[in-house]
Amino acid sequence: MSRTDERLVLGIDVGTGSARAGLFDLSGHMVASAKAELEIWRGPGAMVEQSSAQIWDAVCRSVRAAMHEAKASPRQVVGIGFDATCSLVVLGEEGVSLPVGPSEDPARDVIVWMDHRAVGQAERINADGHDVLKYVGGRISPEMQTPKLLWLKENRPQVYAKAWAFFDLADFLTWKATGDLSRSTCTVTCKWTYLAHERRWDPTYFDRIGLGELANDGFVRIGAHVVDPGIALGAGLTEAAAADLGLAPGTAVSTGMIDAHAGGIGTVGIEGDPFTNMGYVFGTSSCTLTSTVEPNFMPGVWGPYYSALIPGTWLNEAGQSAAGAAIDQLVECHPAAGEAQALARARGIPVSELLTERLLARASSLSEVARVAEGLHVVPEFLGNRSPFADPHARAAIVGLGMERDLDSLAVLYLAGVCGVGYGLRQIIETQAKAGASVERIVISGGAGQSRLIRQLLADAVGKPLMAPQAAEPVLLGAATLGAVAAGLFPDIRAAMATLSHPGETCLPAGGEIASLHDRRFEAFKRLQHLARDIR
Repeated sequence: MSRTDERLVLGIDVGTGSARAGLFDLSGHMVASAKAELEIWRGPGAMVEQSSAQIWDAVCRSVRAAMHEAKASPRQVVGIGFDATCSLVVLGEEGVSLPVGPSEDPARDVIVWMDHRAVGQAERINADGHDVLKYVGGRISPEMQTPKLLWLKENRPQVYAKAWAFFDLADFLTWKATGDLSRSTCTVTCKWTYLAHERRWDPTYFDRIGLGELANDGFVRIGAHVVDPGIALGAGLTEAAAADLGLAPGTAVSTGMIDAHAGGIGTVGIEGDPFTNMGYVFGTSSCTLTSTVEPNFMPGVWGPYYSALIPGTWLNEAGQSAAGAAIDQLVECHPAAGEAQALARARGIPVSELLTERLLARASSLSEVARVAEGLHVVPEFLGNRSPFADPHARAAIVGLGMERDLDSLAVLYLAGVCGVGYGLRQIIETQAKAGASVERIVISGGAGQSRLIRQLLADAVGKPLMAPQAAEPVLLGAATLGAVAAGLFPDIRAAMATLSHPGETCLPAGGEIASLHDRRFEAFKRLQHLARDIR
């Protein structure tokens, strides 16, 4: 519980399935947190949509609940930071929502990050090969915003023409909170092809791909003013936003960030040099964050992005389009899924915890669990390969699956899937190392990364130490860190990271026979990937 005179900073994280709020003291300790669920609509052609109004309502409910839990007064909150998925929000004049899909429902005004409706547009953009693409790993992804904008123009021309503003979700939230239309270096550099190292958009890119009108308008619809994370926006919370959130008008609000990058802020500064730590955010998808002093160009790895994570440094971003979601998919397609869900529900635990218990009962240690998956291999690319192949057409491969239908066989499939995620991470790390961006340690965040078994399996699969931060919610901590900088409590983000982030448990990679086992399984993983591409 908070003392009535204690200053607090507020982190707000909007993920795919929920909005969360966390209150932190100035040592980085979380005082209280709360969350509110979000609705998702799915449509034809890999469409996934949400509602910005519902998202804002969930943000407000989670903030009010966290404040109530902490028994905090509005005046105690001195800074606010937002992060969100890199979803596209489409608004008309005066912020009126516009329908982004064939439902014609204006409430559905958000194209979610995982939406793959723009695969064809991305392929056409990549075939043109404009110079800006070298700053997204050589190939743009359908998860990024310019392919989605092109899809809107070609398939929803009236909506595209009526749009007053296109926002990355984090920038929508800061606009909603402050009325400031500034965009974040993080969002527009990572997802919109803004050239942060030159502080400009490249109008020739937009002309060539068919979005020249955005350039002709001075980029006002996507961001005429771009500022770094940690900068205080406008005059702080507006009267209207403060009333919605239950906070004080004028409270400092930072430029926002993509949710995975907020996880990076909450982790990579632990124990010193952020250039030797790789941030690994393991949630619905996974994201790796590697910072360098000089730019590194790596085919299939997004970036290099300037000032997208830590101002003044370069960032390479990689990851897997489906990580936690891939494990869920594996579990749900097994014949014993219903039984596992019923047992877990009766005990009030996640299915993953139930399966972990069964696996640990068959092994003498966390590392030894890997032996249980002998003969079963999973390449969990259900939603394509984001890195290092930038192949949205890739799909999952499973080899060694028998006709077993019991809970133990489900647990083994779960285990093989987790190992597959680990080998995908190893592939990214090895690709980056060949390009000169080596890392010494992985610092994990995200919901899936809270499992001790998963952390040890990942350390063993990759062959590098893996640290969990002390903070139970490092993404929320990262968002709150931005708010602390915006409030003037720290001179810059690196200083704030050094003070607010603290180390937790470290998993050291196993050696000997377990290391050899993972080496063999990694080779099988790569062969299956290659074979699946050849067959396709």
